[in-house]
Amino acid sequence: MITLKNLVLRRGTKVLLDGASCTINPGEKVGLVGRNGAGKSSLFRLLDGTLHEDKGDFSVPTHWRMAQVAQDMPETDMPATQFVIEGDVTLLAAQQEVTAAEASDDGERMAHAYMALHDAGAHDAPSRAQALILGLGFRSDELERPVNSFSGGWRMRLQLARALMCPSELLLLDEPTNHLDLDALVWLEDWLKRYQGTLLVISHDREFLDAVTDVTVHIERALLTRYGGNYSRFEDMRAEQMALQATAYARQQEKMAHLQKFIDRFKAKASKAKQAQSRVKALERMEKIGPVLAEADFNFEFAEPQNLPNPMLAMHDVSFGYPPAVDGGDPITIVRGVSKSVLAGQRIGILGANGQGKSTVVKTIARDLAAISGEIIEGKGLNIGYFAQQELDVLRPADTPLEHMIRLVKDCTAQGRLSGQATREQDLRSFLGGFNFSGDMVKQAVGSMSGGEKARLVLCMIVWQRPNLLLLDEPTNHLDLATREALSVALNEFEGTVMLVSHDRALLRAVCDEFWLVSRGGIAPFDGDLDDYQRYLLDVAKQARETRRQEARAEAAPAPAPVAAPSPPVAAAPAPGNGEQRKLDAQKRQQLAERLRPLKKSLEQAEKRLAALTQDKQRLEDTLSQPATPATLADAGRQLKAVNEEIETVEARWLELTEAIEAANSVA
Repeated sequence: MITLKNLVLRRGTKVLLDGASCTINPGEKVGLVGRNGAGKSSLFRLLDGTLHEDKGDFSVPTHWRMAQVAQDMPETDMPATQFVIEGDVTLLAAQQEVTAAEASDDGERMAHAYMALHDAGAHDAPSRAQALILGLGFRSDELERPVNSFSGGWRMRLQLARALMCPSELLLLDEPTNHLDLDALVWLEDWLKRYQGTLLVISHDREFLDAVTDVTVHIERALLTRYGGNYSRFEDMRAEQMALQATAYARQQEKMAHLQKFIDRFKAKASKAKQAQSRVKALERMEKIGPVLAEADFNFEFAEPQNLPNPMLAMHDVSFGYPPAVDGGDPITIVRGVSKSVLAGQRIGILGANGQGKSTVVKTIARDLAAISGEIIEGKGLNIGYFAQQELDVLRPADTPLEHMIRLVKDCTAQGRLSGQATREQDLRSFLGGFNFSGDMVKQAVGSMSGGEKARLVLCMIVWQRPNLLLLDEPTNHLDLATREALSVALNEFEGTVMLVSHDRALLRAVCDEFWLVSRGGIAPFDGDLDDYQRYLLDVAKQARETRRQEARAEAAPAPAPVAAPSPPVAAAPAPGNGEQRKLDAQKRQQLAERLRPLKKSLEQAEKRLAALTQDKQRLEDTLSQPATPATLADAGRQLKAVNEEIETVEARWLELTEAIEAANSVA
């Protein structure tokens, strides 16, 4: 297990942990939560050995293998599949040992090296790596593309796949969902639920934490507090604790005031001095209960739009895409033939698998891209507030928040888009203060700010413009849980129209009351909720895996014998006699039996294993249906999950063997 006892951890002059203690047991899936700057990532650096404790005791089992996502941006022309395979350090070491053994001409060493290579899974490493890559949203035609040909976000997905490829007993994931679409996020959740090791994850995605974790560790005021349960359970328990603490604090303050009143009244009287002195000692011995110090909340709101055109916009047979890469070329069409209206007050969530065109549709409505064909008619007075995925990159690193606001005022004035907003510098300072940019922060260079602070600045600039149509493309990527909650509240109170692309399901559930599905080159209403959509994504992924499995079987099957060209007629050979024919038939039967023997043996082993697994499954299900301790039930649940997964694997193997035996018999 991982143990931290009276731990002190500093970064420079800042004390992040001071006397913190916590225990994490093997196999637990832990969500590490706390405000930005509380020390979550620094605790990860302690676990991976980058940082060392200043005081206290800290230990991780020495035999545990650890995996985590590298934070550097890979600059290599290595194919994506090979890049991910090399994340398997055990396999990489086995391959290196094979090379060294072959060079040494040591037969025994080579035998051990080849055995270790087989045990490391060399035979199926490419398929395992490609399953990870495809699960994280890549297309099959990108499997062999050079790593450095992808954008930064996609390269970070490859780093994530590389971390998942590595065999580990401890997996550290720091904001793994930031660069993922909803379909890749659902896939990652499913993968992490099956992970057998100990997981520590930092995330600001409430539903992701609820789905993946069973323990929550909260960093607050330089201490670690462990809660059994996922994030929602942690919130409930913490609220209960704070309520109890507030009640106990009030009672203690009342008692202390009563004691102090007695002391003040009678300390000068000789007849009461002894009683007064005893109360002084009682007051000194009393263990003080601290007041509840609630973390500062962040709230904002969208101003009422000046007008609400209805419809906001109308699309008639619109095709969305990108202009040709070269003059004279054909445009790239991604979504075509869309005829829809966007009405005042609508709350639309835009769903769709990666690469289907969600962002392209939003960019076109936001006027960043021109429609390939068709017509988009905007309502009179339409005022768009657009938060793009790359919006943070558009900010000028050398400029301050105040300079960004002053430039925004000038741009809106030049375009005639001012709608009664305050434009004086002092008013802009006050407006920035409402988004936690106070004091010297208004004159701090944006390039030195965190991703969350930059996202708040972008939100501030959008709110100031008083839009009536909000187009939000992954607005929560850099926001902490408190700011996400503030955004959710503000969007619910917004009187205009919202079109939202997000992998944050809590935000989608809270804000949207209808969904559009961008799929197969079109847009259609999605008749269902987010749970239905999640099941839809898992079904699509399952179908894709089955298709890839069938393709792999087809590639592995022997190619049909080529049809020979007709040869010139020759004299017919004499037909074999009855004795000779029987001999030939016997030889064929013997050859077929030899070919089938290993297949039948493997089939028999698979059937025995299936029988044993079925018994194990029944036993574990019986255990789960009976009263038992939480630890026993949790262990039985983990074992049952592993048994079900192995049953699925063995059944697939049994099917392959049966098909192979039938095929051999039909040929004979």
